[in-house]
Parts: sequence; structure tokens; C-alpha cells
Amino acid sequence: MYSYLNKILLVFILAVCLISCSPANNKPVMIRFSADSSAVIFSGTEPAGLLQLRNTPGIDTTFSEIISVVELPDENDSTGVERTCSGVITVADSTIIFKPLKSFVKGKSYQVVSYLNARFGDAGMMLTGKLDHRLKPSHIILNR
Repeated sequence: MYSYLNKILLVFILAVCLISCSPANNKPVMIRFSADSSAVIFSGTEPAGLLQLRNTPGIDTTFSEIISVVELPDENDSTGVERTCSGVITVADSTIIFKPLKSFVKGKSYQVVSYLNARFGDAGMMLTGKLDHRLKPSHIILNR
């Protein structure tokens, strides 16, 4: 009976160690327009993601799945067509800047989807069985 309790105690201690070892600074990526609304700024990106983007020469959002910006249709638009905004991604010190090829239109809404800092889950999700089989991107709608 004592060996059974020792095994349960060992499993409990191991689970607590796994949960406590998971990174606590999982800050989401902050997505916003620049001051003049001519670009979308991503801040709070992990250094590994910044390094990967820096090492990718000539990254274009048309072929990239990392960041996508979509112009949402107006409420009274009968076609309801979402248009993808193509642009250029530049990496600054600790931020990523998306500059569209065609400037953002005042009064329009844009959906920004980013896989920066995306994860499958952490140790806590693994122990509770809540892991998913795909990455969950960050979604935000910005109004110009």
C-alpha cells in the first residue's frame, strides 16, 4: 500500500515540476496600426521568431503564411468579398512592420492573422489533455 502511495506522490511531484517549468512569459503579440496608419506593427515577438524572419530574404506576404492582412467588406457590400492585402515585411529591433503595397483605406476594417509566437500548448495543457493538433494564430480586426 505504501509503494502505491509513493508512486502517486512521485507522479504528482513530476506533474508539478513540468507545469512549473513551462515558460511564464507567454505574452501575446501586440498588433496595431502605426501612428499614421500606413503600416501594421507587431511587437512582443519572441527573439527566435525575429531571427527566423531576419534570415528569410525578401519575404513577401503573398506567399507567406506567417502574417496575413485581409480587407473586410463593408456592411452594405453585397458581394462580400474579402481582399488579401499584399505587402512587404521588415524586421526592426524588436518589432515587425507590415507595409502594404496599396495604402490602407480610411473607414475600412482589416483582419490581421499572425502565427508569430503561436504554440500547440504548454505542459499544463498536455497534462489536462487539451492539446490541439494545429497552431492557433492570433486574430485581430483593426479599423482604419
